[in-house]
Amino acid sequence: MKLHLGSGKRFLSGFKHIDIAEFPHIDHISSVDSLGFIAESSVSEIYCSHTLEYFDRHEVGGVLTGWLRILEPGGQLFLTVPDFDSLLQVYEKTKSLSSIIGPLFGRWVNLDSHMPIFHRTVWNEMDLSDKLKEVGFEEIQKFDPVTYLSAIDIEYDDYSLAYFPHMDRSGIQVSLAISCRRPLIKHD
Repeated sequence: MKLHLGSGKRFLSGFKHIDIAEFPHIDHISSVDSLGFIAESSVSEIYCSHTLEYFDRHEVGGVLTGWLRILEPGGQLFLTVPDFDSLLQVYEKTKSLSSIIGPLFGRWVNLDSHMPIFHRTVWNEMDLSDKLKEVGFEEIQKFDPVTYLSAIDIEYDDYSLAYFPHMDRSGIQVSLAISCRRPLIKHD
């Protein structure tokens, strides 16, 4: 089983979709931190784009531990978040807060409650890699979301493919894309 966590409106072929919003393709309406309904070691792959930043830093360890629990040994997590270091580059280039305010603070309106939900934290490669290692992931490395997503669906587009200037792949990639694995053997 492959999971697309925090998928929102976006459908990714071959994946089960989990989100708190109700869309026709959502298989389980749930927060992505509450995955107790999924059996341990039953998921081969998780893709999660621009969702982890909606959790406080003190909550993220628990969220990632839950994802580690459901991944089978050797199962992979493909995770993208706004990249704070890249946002600093964009700001340095533009000197304009409006060029980074969206990915920095985010804003998603829950259609059920009509309440806006904002990003609660930011990540850079070092901090996110350290957090992933702390909860037990290994083989932590950057991946290319263009290559990864194109192999699944050439037409697929989400925030992991965001660049500055917009749609300019020679520009600054605004997303940090990290992959990692659940260890094959449990380390003590």
